[in-house]
Amino acid sequence: MKKRFGTDGVRGEANVVLTPTLAYEIGAALSLILADAMEHKEEKPTILIGRDTRISGTMLEGALVAGICAYGGNAVTLGIIPTPAVSSLVRERNASAGVVISASHNPFYDNGIKIFGADGRKLPDTMEEKLEKFLDQKDFPPLKRGNEIGCLVYDKKGGEDYIARLKRLFPMDLSRFKLVVDCANGATSDYAVTMLSSMGARVIPINKDYDGVNINEECGSTKPASMKSTVWNEVADMGIAYDGDGDRVIMADGVGNTVDGDMIMAIIANYLKENDMLPDHRLVVTVMSNLGLRLAMKERGITLSETKVGDKNVMVEMDRTGAVIGGEQSGHIILSKYNPTGDGMLTSLMVLQIMLETGKSLAELSKIMTPLPQILRNVTVGRRDDWDKEPKVLEAVKKAETRLGDTGRILIRPSGTEPLLRVMGEGPDEEELGKVLDELVSVMISVLQ
Repeated sequence: MKKRFGTDGVRGEANVVLTPTLAYEIGAALSLILADAMEHKEEKPTILIGRDTRISGTMLEGALVAGICAYGGNAVTLGIIPTPAVSSLVRERNASAGVVISASHNPFYDNGIKIFGADGRKLPDTMEEKLEKFLDQKDFPPLKRGNEIGCLVYDKKGGEDYIARLKRLFPMDLSRFKLVVDCANGATSDYAVTMLSSMGARVIPINKDYDGVNINEECGSTKPASMKSTVWNEVADMGIAYDGDGDRVIMADGVGNTVDGDMIMAIIANYLKENDMLPDHRLVVTVMSNLGLRLAMKERGITLSETKVGDKNVMVEMDRTGAVIGGEQSGHIILSKYNPTGDGMLTSLMVLQIMLETGKSLAELSKIMTPLPQILRNVTVGRRDDWDKEPKVLEAVKKAETRLGDTGRILIRPSGTEPLLRVMGEGPDEEELGKVLDELVSVMISVLQ
């Protein structure tokens, strides 16, 4: 079976990996599978569709809609809208599923298709496997005919309804704040500034004039330099940077220091615990979270559950443990009381609420943890998947871990798409950490050619 779905749906270069043909087939397969699962067989599944600002978005949207309708589903297009808004609207509209056409933080020439179930969660692996199996068929079933064909509806109010919901959840007066907001020329461009301004904040917007090819270009959560410098130059209280589809957020304090996903989780988890709103005193993180977060949470009596990289994996672990907050260092923060997926705009409001209630600046709040130096090396190798079966590599890893001691660690994981091993090291001394990684990487390259 050909594997198309990765950790966050189907993703790749538009018209190369993710073609209109594949989008059409995904729409068709999703429509048929959802129809088959419906209790009343005479009803048609309703699928909401949102997209970010990429030039290929409308092309793929058209193909996806054609596949959905040709095989009996009704498609509702929401236009340009943040990914978490689709998750929220699926539940509010009682839709059968939601689809977002976006490659998140990737460059403009990539695109992706990520799917939410009726509960607003990313599709479970079992459902993705059904789709994969369907897509592997040589021949699709016959096209629907007559009144069995689905139809397309344009929903122009979805984004407005999403903002209205966030404002109901966080009814605050933000007039004391001067905020720099970096929209990454992406899906939050038409929403974040409007929402925060309407709540009274003095907003300095940057990177919100999208043109189809400038999404994530030297901006947004993965490249927050312009956001940080603007905070400093404008003497703002803080900066907020989203990624291309709005499910991530990275912040900057009033002097332009980065406040990443780990720090944001530490701030929110500690606030929830102090207010008796953190069940089992638990926070869910991925293996990539900084050791400094682990130490800070241990000091405050907060237990960490660790999972593989990917916000879908985080949500699965949150469901299993009953945790209400989880996320990734990259800025995917899930606050499951409000939305079962990463939501950059919602997370922004949560942090602003904490600042208002505590009277503390973001700089003061972020002192809750001290990040340890962290170095990531991408190592090109011939054999990425069996590295852990090589005695010389395992011996080198053990040697590196011994040198770093209890205040450091080594993490190795294969890339899902490239012939790479990602080698991450943490430790209190950055210079020593670099030397340790150099020695380890040298052994890996020599053995795994």
